Amino acid sequence: MNGKRKKHLAASALGSLFLISVLTCVDQLTKYWAESWLKSHSPVTLIQGVLELRYLENRGIAFGMFQGRIFLFLFLCILFFIAALYCFIKLPKTTYYFPILFILILMVAGGLGNFIDRMYRGFVVDFIYFSLIDFPIFNLADVYVVLGGILLVLFVCLKYKEEDFKFLTPGKKG
Repeated sequence: MNGKRKKHLAASALGSLFLISVLTCVDQLTKYWAESWLKSHSPVTLIQGVLELRYLENRGIAFGMFQGRIFLFLFLCILFFIAALYCFIKLPKTTYYFPILFILILMVAGGLGNFIDRMYRGFVVDFIYFSLIDFPIFNLADVYVVLGGILLVLFVCLKYKEEDFKFLTPGKKG
């Protein structure tokens, strides 16, 4: 590997870590605000009948499912982080794969934000309520993961072909 490629890889890794850190910090700061202020106040209506902020301690996994199964969630999270790290390492460092890199960044930041909550609080702080359809209360980390998932499906269906993911095969270079 030549020096120019090493610098490009290092810059890509540092940029990814920086974005993951920023997104995770924003998530944690909003949860800190929700826990320190919103918890002791009535729900705040942002758009009447559509969107409000209300505090909830979620002891389940996604959108309140599997209540009280923290170890299952932590185990699944660790497996996800291992898989994401593998993808980061194997992902070809070309502009063609930039959308996949961005999707990984979103999903890792979201997973990390909720992982931190589970490790330090024993629950996830949720506070965004989309009341128009009575959707479960969620947080920014959930938004990152869901947005990443939607983008992944769209890009896999509309841009990439099966052979574009051969880099994930063990032994193949990214």
